[in-house]
Amino acid sequence: MHTNRLIHEKSPYLQQHAHNPVDWYPWGPDAFKKSRKEDKPIFLSIGYSTCHWCHVMERESFENDTIAAVLNKYFVPIKVDREERPDIDRIYMSYVQATTGGGGWPMSVWLTPDLKPFIGGTYFPPENRYGRAGLPVLLERIADAWRSDRQKIIQSSSEVLEQLAKQEQVTASTAGLPDQSVLESGFFQFRRSFDVKLGGFGDAPKFPRPVVHNFLLRYFARTKKEEARDMVLATLHSMAKGGMNDQLGGGFHRYSVDGRWFVPHFEKMLYDQAQLGTSYLEAYQITRDPYFAGVAHRIFDYVLRDMTDKDGGFYSAEDADSVIDPAKPEEKGEGAFYVWKQEEIGQIAGQPAAAWFSHRYGVELHGNVANDPQEEFKGKNILFEAHSVEETARHFDKPADEVRTALAEVARKLLATRSKRVRPHLDDKVLSAWNGLMISAFAKGGAILDEPRYSVAAARAAHFILGRMYDPKTGTLLRRYRQQEAAIPGFLDDYAFFAQGLLDLYETQFDLQHLESAVKLTEKMSELFEDRQNGGFFSSPSGDASLVMRMKDDYDGAEPSGNSIAVLNLLRLAEMTNREEFREAAQKSLRAFASRMAGIPSGVPQMLVAYDFSLAKPKQIILVGARSTPDTAEMLHRLHARFVPHKIVMLVGDDRERKTLAGWIPVIETMGRLGGKATAYVCENYTCKLPTAEPAKFAELIQ
Repeated sequence: MHTNRLIHEKSPYLQQHAHNPVDWYPWGPDAFKKSRKEDKPIFLSIGYSTCHWCHVMERESFENDTIAAVLNKYFVPIKVDREERPDIDRIYMSYVQATTGGGGWPMSVWLTPDLKPFIGGTYFPPENRYGRAGLPVLLERIADAWRSDRQKIIQSSSEVLEQLAKQEQVTASTAGLPDQSVLESGFFQFRRSFDVKLGGFGDAPKFPRPVVHNFLLRYFARTKKEEARDMVLATLHSMAKGGMNDQLGGGFHRYSVDGRWFVPHFEKMLYDQAQLGTSYLEAYQITRDPYFAGVAHRIFDYVLRDMTDKDGGFYSAEDADSVIDPAKPEEKGEGAFYVWKQEEIGQIAGQPAAAWFSHRYGVELHGNVANDPQEEFKGKNILFEAHSVEETARHFDKPADEVRTALAEVARKLLATRSKRVRPHLDDKVLSAWNGLMISAFAKGGAILDEPRYSVAAARAAHFILGRMYDPKTGTLLRRYRQQEAAIPGFLDDYAFFAQGLLDLYETQFDLQHLESAVKLTEKMSELFEDRQNGGFFSSPSGDASLVMRMKDDYDGAEPSGNSIAVLNLLRLAEMTNREEFREAAQKSLRAFASRMAGIPSGVPQMLVAYDFSLAKPKQIILVGARSTPDTAEMLHRLHARFVPHKIVMLVGDDRERKTLAGWIPVIETMGRLGGKATAYVCENYTCKLPTAEPAKFAELIQ
């Protein structure tokens, strides 16, 4: 068996390729030195461990001795885990998108020895097909061009990089902040792309993009336009009913290959669970419909069960592919872990419960996936909500409660059976950024759903990262933890997302350490990433000579951009600490991204959320009372039951909290309890309305 240098790496993705015959290097000086010394271009392959097409390209090409020999002869091959090094991924993805019009993973890019890209693409087959040149043919052509036309290649790569650098320039607008009309423009852009029949925005494949939900729900709160709210609720309903939602185990798969959320791409990502969990919580706050609360519960229970480290951190992802037959562990199929034959359900559940379950979840004798070009689901069923419990009960002329109880028992049995199957590969690295998103969701989930398990999970994960991935002396945060090793200096996303998680944790649990840590992280974030001259934040710190350009990411896609969350954190902390430098940095960043908000608001919905917050007069809610007493709990229950996006919440429970918070906002020094009961002060611009110890009155003030 071959073994290459990747065997020494912690990344699960790099370790997957450690026994390829390709002479892989990790990104670093050894590879760069070899490229320069031997005058060979670099073949850079970027992906991640739960990526289906990454697995395909590995099986077809990187495990092929003949193709590996060509790669090793003419190139210096480098593997990068995009989840560990998003900075490298962003640079070369920008190049691939600019030169090919598309992007994705695996990403394949050829670089000069000074790391400038000159050819790029995504998946390449092992021979000419799908209208693409086969990888071996392409490798020979590129090697020949490098020998015969090198100067042209070098000149072209430099010119393309210069153009990319110009496109990436973000500078503060001389015209100041954008007009409020950018919020209207954002709403209308999403309205035009909304799928009225099936929910979601745009056509198949359909990806969840919770940043859009964040914007539209806040736009609804600002304008009372019910259409903005209803687009989100319809999307959340359709997603939850489809096969993209794991109907047995909870949690959402990455995306739907069709327009009706039915056939998913089966990988599960932590950042999707975190953001969608929050979307369903906010839908529940707005509607009080228990359906949304139920979906949120199932997301959180899935993460606790299957994606949580024994010490509290959250794992990154589960694979789309899984073993079809335990007797043949090398043979894997898309979604094999999740799909069912009808006869299998009948054997496990018995009749009539199996018939009821099949009706409810769209199970058919010969399988329910009609459009199956790869025949991956032949005779199999993807569970989806074909009928409601009530419709199922009427169909079989049975009481709804009887059917509901029976269905729950079948689901329990099927989940127990499924748990004995070979699980998909788990990417068990802990990333600061994605943990920050999940901490936010669990903190809110614990408060809104009144579920202590979720509150504990949020606090444990924060403790995990602060204890193992953060240096309080220097303020430095690391990005990745795996197998007792914390490594890779954090990027903007790590600082911003984790600080947001700590802020949400403070506003639900009121441990002052979390607020103080969020302040310190934000200070360090500004030191490392802020462009003080032009506004906004770079994605990576300065000083890394291996990065051919330094980028300011602003696209709010599957994840929010680091800039959007950084600005919102600064605005929240400005309200909490009354520190003018936080407010100024936020305003300067908003001016820097003004043209993006005005030009393509649908590309920056989370930045619109931050801008919306800056326009509002956020309610400063200060509660005076002990955290653990019933009267404080009742006040908090009233608060968390309502969707109030433009607010900050602080609690004065003891002398240390009073001293610290009053150091930022002096009026807190004079705030006391009325009649010895927990008392709420609701303020705007540090001017407070009359305090109240009555929960009903408090609810009126915050609404």
